[in-house]
Amino acid sequence: MFEDFEENAEEELKRADHLIYVTLKYTKTVDVIRSIIKRFINAIDYSVLEVLEYLRVKNISDVPRMRMEQLSEKLPKLKEYADFYFLLRRLYNAKFSSKEEYRKNVTLMTEEGDVNIETLKEFYLKTKRFVRSMEDFCKGKTTF
Repeated sequence: MFEDFEENAEEELKRADHLIYVTLKYTKTVDVIRSIIKRFINAIDYSVLEVLEYLRVKNISDVPRMRMEQLSEKLPKLKEYADFYFLLRRLYNAKFSSKEEYRKNVTLMTEEGDVNIETLKEFYLKTKRFVRSMEDFCKGKTTF
């Protein structure tokens, strides 16, 4: 099962990386930004599910949001990442508009906040850190 997590989370990160550094460079649309945010959410979901299975949590929820809450209860030090995950979900699900679409400074504007290319790069690094730390945790290299 761990191999599936590693592949799925890593694949989502690879796709997000390509979308940020290649696709978004040429298309510059908010739809691509939303797609990237969805990839971040998926990568975190895969990681959370795998860690819950690694911890042998009984009754793992089918709802991704609840799984993150279950993980936060088991590993309270992950609260920062849980808050980040919930922010990503709110950004993705919020009503949105665009600013400077098809231009260098394309921005996804929501009531939760604005997301531009620089913000996406920060989100990418944070998501990547989370996935790596969960991977290390499952391999026994890190504790929380």
